[in-house]
Amino acid sequence: MSEVMAGLVGLVVVLALFFTGIELGFAMAVVGFLGFSYVVSLKAGLNLLAKDVFEVLSSYGFTVIPLFIFMGQIAFNAGIAKRLYHAAYKFIGHIPGGLAMATVAGATAFKAICGSSPATAATFASVAVPEMDRYGYSKSLSTGIVASVGTLGILMPPSVTLIVFGIITEQSIGKLFLAGIIPGLLIAFFFILIIGVWCRIDPRLGPKGSRSSWRERLNSLPEILWVGTIFVLVIGGLMNGFFTPTEAGSIGTFCVLLLSLVKKDLTWKGYVKSIQESLRTACMVLMLIVGSTILGHFLAVTKIPMLAADWIIGLQYPPALTMVVIALIYLLGGSFIDDLAFMILATPIFFPVVLKLGYNPIWFGMMIGITVMIGVVIPPVAINVFVVKNITKVPFGVIYRGVYPFLVSLVLCGVLLFLFPSLALYLPGRFMK
Repeated sequence: MSEVMAGLVGLVVVLALFFTGIELGFAMAVVGFLGFSYVVSLKAGLNLLAKDVFEVLSSYGFTVIPLFIFMGQIAFNAGIAKRLYHAAYKFIGHIPGGLAMATVAGATAFKAICGSSPATAATFASVAVPEMDRYGYSKSLSTGIVASVGTLGILMPPSVTLIVFGIITEQSIGKLFLAGIIPGLLIAFFFILIIGVWCRIDPRLGPKGSRSSWRERLNSLPEILWVGTIFVLVIGGLMNGFFTPTEAGSIGTFCVLLLSLVKKDLTWKGYVKSIQESLRTACMVLMLIVGSTILGHFLAVTKIPMLAADWIIGLQYPPALTMVVIALIYLLGGSFIDDLAFMILATPIFFPVVLKLGYNPIWFGMMIGITVMIGVVIPPVAINVFVVKNITKVPFGVIYRGVYPFLVSLVLCGVLLFLFPSLALYLPGRFMK
């Protein structure tokens, strides 16, 4: 069997193992080890296995992952999202669809300190949906916006997805964070616009809430300012080179923890739960990276990534068409495998293609981010929809009916980003030359 054929067989076996229920990280590690041993030698395979596992799990750079995850879990368990939601509600809750718009505003602010998409969906499913139920909001609108708005964490810093993308492609995490700000805010704006139009067409979907006094509005502002200050400190320090990504994660986590303790919002039980959830998620992500590293070295010796890049370039299709096909592959793969896991699996294969086509790697990270955002809310593997369903007990069909209008925002932002790459590249070019 040739090296290329061995590599192709290995990729098929990885997918087959995943569909048997084995975690993708372990499947990639096993296939990578066996494939490398077959192509090179068993002794080389054993050396590769020990070396890759040790280097990934002992790498200082990878500590950024558990730190930012821990930061988000503390914010989640301390109720910071709930206060941000109520602060946004004070300002816009009295207009048609205002509670749903407040959900978007509160979640966008919450993303400044939480990079987990499911955590955001879970938080606002618990906080916003009951409030919208109280005012007679449509279940499709309330659950659909909560599932959709959780996706903002994939683009808005500090995104765990962007951190992982930066690590496996050796790109600046600071630049990726900056690149995600404008597209993320643009999607949030489109979400609010769709809510406004939808509720104007059918006012029964989102009745007006009660109007808050200006005193109540002003009293709610400190909640937003505290989160904004932490965001500016973390991203500003990272952007200006004062912190490494790991140091930024440490400082951000400490600030969120300190804020929660000062406000007495975090109980000991909540703190322990934050540690447990952070460890569980971080171990999952790190195991995916370990497996991807081992599989990547196997694919490297088979030369599949380079051959794939040369083959695609040789087709002489327009680069734009090639990028559309790559995005569709990510979307299709993420529909059956966890989107983050598929991104880790597919990026080492397609990244050389993108570079040979002459596209900016930071821009590519944003395009893949939007593709992953779509993947987490469309069936069959739609983690955000599953989270909202488990918390609200609303049928899947109702949630999906509410999600589909907001998919327009994601697709529209993807098209705009494709046509105008400067939407993603302006801030990194301006502040991190």
